[in-house]
Amino acid sequence: MRNKLTNELAVCGFNAVMAAAEHNPQNINRLFLREDVFNSFTGVCKKLAERKRPYKICDDEELERICKTSHHQGVVAMIYEPDIQALTKDELEDWVLNKKTGVVLDSVSNDHNFGAIVRSAAFFDAALVVVPEQGALSKITTSAFRIAEGGMEHVTIRKVKNTAAFLKDASKKLLTIGADVRARQRLKDLPKIIMEHGKGTRPGIALVLGNEETGLSQEVKGNCSVLVRVPGTGLIESLNTAHAASLFLHGIFEL
Repeated sequence: MRNKLTNELAVCGFNAVMAAAEHNPQNINRLFLREDVFNSFTGVCKKLAERKRPYKICDDEELERICKTSHHQGVVAMIYEPDIQALTKDELEDWVLNKKTGVVLDSVSNDHNFGAIVRSAAFFDAALVVVPEQGALSKITTSAFRIAEGGMEHVTIRKVKNTAAFLKDASKKLLTIGADVRARQRLKDLPKIIMEHGKGTRPGIALVLGNEETGLSQEVKGNCSVLVRVPGTGLIESLNTAHAASLFLHGIFEL
């Protein structure tokens, strides 16, 4: 839930708010919490008081009014609305030189899936998530923060003007792996793919994911280094994109 008057975003859910309190307490402007969780947030309450920022003990009804969801788990933090910055050339070079893993999203519009992908990215040490400049994910939502379970504090979110154009350039420097349900190569082929591309060492990697309805666009597919699929029974055409992200990121992390 956004407060347009104050340019704030509600972050709710115990783990999401706890992560914000531990890693970026300066971003919290106001805090609303139930009495039974107060002891877990005494540190951030003290810091808010020092900054002359308010915190308040509330009941569930008031918390729900503030964040517009019943899934608040007893705590809501109001932060300044995050502004997703454009990925810079320096950040891309750092991605390449330090052989990081990142995720590039093509037409993924569901904020729950986005939050789940960020959670998996943080769990499996993927440093960046890149989204299109125009689209549903150009702003981070309350739901995405909650579903990420604190992952937003550990992953850098960046945007690019055109995903296919970005991949055309990035594929010269990174191994860009497109997740495609009709690909010839499978998840089990990842170790060979990665070692061959890196000529015996692990290169910087970008995992490219599309949405469940259409998958990757043809233009995006054409600009990936390789296409890989998660094999299954065929009874269901594909996995939820967030589930597929977890499988791919686990496979990459294990190498």
